[in-house]
Amino acid sequence: MHIHEYQAKGVLKSFGVPVPEGYLAVDIEGAGEMAARLPGPVFVVKSQIHAGGRGKGSFKELGEGAKGGVRLARSIAEVREHAAEMLGNTLVTIQTGPSGKQVNRLYVEDGSQIEKEFYLSLLVDRATSRVSFVVSTEGGMDIETIAHDTPEKILTFSVDPATGILPHHGRAVAKALELDGDLAKQAHTLVAKLYTAFTAKDMEMLEINPLIVSKDGQLKCLDAKVSFDSNALARHLDIFEMRDESEEDAKEIEASKYDLSYITLDGSIGCMVNGAGLAMATMDIIKFYGAEPANFLDVGGGATAEKVAAAFKIITADPNVKGILINIFGGIMRCDVIAEGVITAVKEVGLTVPLVVRLEGTNVNEGKKIIAASGLNVIPADDLDDAAQKIVNAVGGLN
Repeated sequence: MHIHEYQAKGVLKSFGVPVPEGYLAVDIEGAGEMAARLPGPVFVVKSQIHAGGRGKGSFKELGEGAKGGVRLARSIAEVREHAAEMLGNTLVTIQTGPSGKQVNRLYVEDGSQIEKEFYLSLLVDRATSRVSFVVSTEGGMDIETIAHDTPEKILTFSVDPATGILPHHGRAVAKALELDGDLAKQAHTLVAKLYTAFTAKDMEMLEINPLIVSKDGQLKCLDAKVSFDSNALARHLDIFEMRDESEEDAKEIEASKYDLSYITLDGSIGCMVNGAGLAMATMDIIKFYGAEPANFLDVGGGATAEKVAAAFKIITADPNVKGILINIFGGIMRCDVIAEGVITAVKEVGLTVPLVVRLEGTNVNEGKKIIAASGLNVIPADDLDDAAQKIVNAVGGLN
């Protein structure tokens, strides 16, 4: 689960992490009022959407040459001007895609005098099953760009959960950022607080870009991007309450109600599969034959007919879907249950695109009989390769 920058900074502040003072605003007058609470004289007006690259983005409605989604203001009147241009308009960044995201909230923050900028992030390293730090002197840039252009400027290390943060971790960060004296001490303290916040709140990723040294010699987190392990939210109700469903795909929200693993993609072939590995293989073979999947959808090993019907409805709700491939290998999952769920859904929502069904495993013959007896215009497939070719041909090949 992702949260907004202002929420992320609130979480970090509760752990003693230094962040600039700022306030949330949802309308133009509110933006001015929030700026009046800040010391000034310089303010930063930040669009709040779940996407990076806001500063380099542009607003659809403002045309070419429009300012981005993060702007400096040197007066309260200018804060209001920026708010008027941002609120209710669509910000397009490298991470939103061409459709962009509507800005409904602003974060008005006190301006900072920047001496240096750094990059610092924490994430779960699956290779080591530990929390890893990624540190670089190249703050303000995308970490992918840094890794490609100047990989020698990136330091990574992991923390043993049995020991937690130790003094040498703080020293490693200070050395990588070329900090000494009081700033090195601040770096050590900051590293410990970030690690504590990360583990205490079951974060998946915490990115500070940039981490700055201010003119008065203080380390501050000028930006913060945080995501959480959705499986752990039951023990963090305060975090769950921060969820902004307006920033999420409506189909993904609906899928979560039925405990379905669903992710929207850009292709034209809808997929319904049981098992994450098989779902990935299904998407791969669709791409191999020249088309693109419209989604990742794992109905799970013990799905009911109700869940299958819900999954089918979610797929057909996507206007980009030109064909559907159902690929089930029944172990715990029974093929007859899948067949019943599909028939129920088709009868409710109709079938206007080609549907290829490949069933194998438990009760496969019963499942095939149920579909055959339904009178539905279903294209049967013998195996995954056969199924992929048939659905790609049915939708006309390449997207």
